Formats: sequence, structure tokens, C-alpha cells
Amino acid sequence: MLDAALGWPQRLHARIGHPVGAFARIIWACERRWNRPGRWRRLGGVATLLLLLFTAIVGAWLVETAIYHLLGRWAWAGLALAAWPALAQRSLFDHVFPVIRALEAGNLPAARRAVSLIVGRDTAALDEAGIARAAIESLAESFCDGVVAPLFWLFVGGLPGIWAYKAANTADSLIGHREEPFAAFGWAAARFDDLLNLVPARLSAALLCIAGGGGWRILGRDHARHASPNAGWPEAAMAGALRIRLAGPIHYDGVSHDKPWIGGEGREATPATARAALDLYIRACALLWLVTALIEGARL
Repeated sequence: MLDAALGWPQRLHARIGHPVGAFARIIWACERRWNRPGRWRRLGGVATLLLLLFTAIVGAWLVETAIYHLLGRWAWAGLALAAWPALAQRSLFDHVFPVIRALEAGNLPAARRAVSLIVGRDTAALDEAGIARAAIESLAESFCDGVVAPLFWLFVGGLPGIWAYKAANTADSLIGHREEPFAAFGWAAARFDDLLNLVPARLSAALLCIAGGGGWRILGRDHARHASPNAGWPEAAMAGALRIRLAGPIHYDGVSHDKPWIGGEGREATPATARAALDLYIRACALLWLVTALIEGARL
């Protein structure tokens, strides 16, 4: 609820930063030292991931232990505060909403600038449908990475679980690429992030289909059409629930990539369907809150 209401406030970020920033500094320090030409690049990437996980898990365990020791029966409140920065419900909304607002106003240059902040593809030549698709795909994939997966690992492993996930996901975002100079160095980060998202990706897809009142057929048929073993699940669920098509041909760094369509017989994405996707995202988050409350109630 804190994350949905406030996100991670700019004033707080200016004063104390964000734990993900600390993870990024560790990753780049290791990258400068160990990502050098030679056969040891992959081993250096493994060492980077292990160091990152050790830092996240031990640091979170110390904080969790201190919270239980100091707060006793009120430890749940301290744990909630310590887990709060690891979720990204509000941040995701705040990044996608400007894209939709610009699309609805017919301001394609502003929409391209806004969507360029949340996707890695080339955006300069995207038309209205391409911008809408990019925003919807990012919303679907980030629903897993930024909301469902952190909460899942909080349930599984407490504070060490949620912050270990955020550390691994940060590493995947920064170095888990197939292109050089990260193909070998980022291999461990990319594969480990795939492993951590196996269950959350499928949970995300189920939440989107339930909240959207359908989409199961497209989910079952098209989830494997994505290059990622996990991202295709929430994207196919979103495409099916909204009856639109996602993915398809895109450009990265001026190079065309002929990716297959997800929900290929669906309608073209529009500003209206982008708005509907954001509404669906909000309903899926609310459903996740309900599931969380039921699980916690059963545990108590």
C-alpha cells in the first residue's frame, strides 16, 4: 500500500538514495575489473553475481534480525518499511501514464520521448500503434519483474529473499545482454534471473487473465513466442485479455528484428487499448493485494 500510494519519493531518494543504486555500483565496479577480453569473462560474471547476492542476503538478514529484535510483535511494520523500496507498482504507473497521456493528446514526439525511458528498442520512428505496443509490453513484463516477483520472493525468503531478487534483477538489467561486451560476462546474471522469474511470470499471467476476464487461449498458444522464457507469459496474457497483438518486428540500434506476433489476430494497439492495459494492470495489482491478504490470513 505504501508503494502504491507513494512510490519511492524523490525527497527520500535525494536523501538516502535507493538500494538498487548500491547494487548498480557493485556491478559496475566488478565489470570494470573482471569484464576483460579472455576466457575468464564468464567466471568473472559468476563471481560478480555471487558477490552481489552475498551482499544483498547478508545485509537484508542483518536488517531483518535487528527488526525482530527491536520491534517484537510490531516487527511486521518494520519489515514492511524495509521491503517497500523493492516494489515498483507506483513507479511503473508513473512511467507508463505519460506515454498514454501524450498518445491521447496526439503528441507523438512527446509519446516517443516518454516511451524511450521504459524500453530499449529504437523509438524515433515509432508510429502510434508502435508506441502503444511498446508501452503495453513494458507494462506487462514489468508487472512481473517489479511487482509480482519481488512480493513472491518476500513470501519465500523474507527480506533476504526480496532483496536477493532485486539484486539479481538489477544485474540482469545492466549486464544480462546477449550483445558484447556482456554476452559472456552477463551470462550468469541472465540465466539466474530467468530461474527466479519462472514461477512469478506464470503467476503474473494468471493474475492478468483473471483480472481481464479472459485471455487464456492466447496465453497458452503464444507465451513461447517471446525470446525470453518468462516475458512471454505476462505479454501473452495482456494481449489475450485486451484482444490485441503485441511484439512483432522492431528495431534495436538501427537493426531490424523480425520478432513473431503475440496475439497476432488481435486488433492493433491504440491509445484506448493502452489506457485499458493500464486499467488492467491496476486491477491485477488489486487482485494481488487480495491474494496476499488471504495468504497472510491463512498463515496467521
